[in-house]
Amino acid sequence: MTRTRLGIFVATFVVYVAIVVGVLTTSWPVRFDWQVMLFHPYKQWPEIHTFLDYFVVLGQRGPTAVAVAAWLGWRSYKQQSLRPLLVLGSSLLLLNITVGAAKLGMGRLGPHYATEIGSNEMWAGGDIFPSGHTANAVVTWGVLAYLATTPLTRRVTSVIVASLAFGIGMTTVYLGTHWVSDVTLGWTAGLLVLLALPWFEPMMAYAEAHLMALLRRLRDSGALTPAPAGGLTVIAAPRPAVDDELPVLEPVGAASRAGGGPAPVAGRVPDAWPHLSSRPHTVRSERTPVTPSGSRRPPHGDRAPRTAPLGPSAGRGRTAGT
Repeated sequence: MTRTRLGIFVATFVVYVAIVVGVLTTSWPVRFDWQVMLFHPYKQWPEIHTFLDYFVVLGQRGPTAVAVAAWLGWRSYKQQSLRPLLVLGSSLLLLNITVGAAKLGMGRLGPHYATEIGSNEMWAGGDIFPSGHTANAVVTWGVLAYLATTPLTRRVTSVIVASLAFGIGMTTVYLGTHWVSDVTLGWTAGLLVLLALPWFEPMMAYAEAHLMALLRRLRDSGALTPAPAGGLTVIAAPRPAVDDELPVLEPVGAASRAGGGPAPVAGRVPDAWPHLSSRPHTVRSERTPVTPSGSRRPPHGDRAPRTAPLGPSAGRGRTAGT
């Protein structure tokens, strides 16, 4: 971490502590919170209420994390590096630990659940101090500026993220879900997480090296290679039928016995043959049917001529003279 970044981190931490102390002692931050709350901002400009209900979603953890993770996942694929995703995961983990612990530890109630005018509403079972929407907007979208590859891109992205986080924080105040001090503490908490990320870069580099080595070992061992679909059978061309045998498609090699069954017997039609029904085989000695126009059997030169049919005067199997 550079000296400039360290100086900004220390200054931000001092502001963080000052806001917490001011709320705990019920000093001017709490008085200003009540002045804004009693003004009822959500009643002043009702025409923009619907738009702000949708706009504040940009600070919710789920939608923002999914959108940013999709973009950083594509960058990781193009760069062949897991660092973008590791930076996002580390920042969200730090955010959950720090902001979550502060919320549960101080237990402040929101404006809609306030019980006494002028009270700081601390340790009353709430969870709105600091503002999670605001801190999440700073961290999740701020990761894009942190991972920018050029100084110009980093500056432009930082301005956009700061404007977005400011708008989300003020929207929660307008809707009455947070005090002003909740939002200011959320801004500082998110900024502290981003400023602390360089201290975790060695851990992220260590994790990336081991994960990439694991992926390479899995790829080399074939564990990540997609296997061919099971049950496929390679079919060869049908061999010609011999004598009275019906043509059968023979499977080639061991691929036809993917299920471990025995090899098919030559000359035998499989049980599940889909095209031919069971019927008796034709015999070559069987007489060819005779039609009025003559026999369908083609003439052969080596076939003996038939004898003339017996006349009506001939006896059964006897000659005419007997």
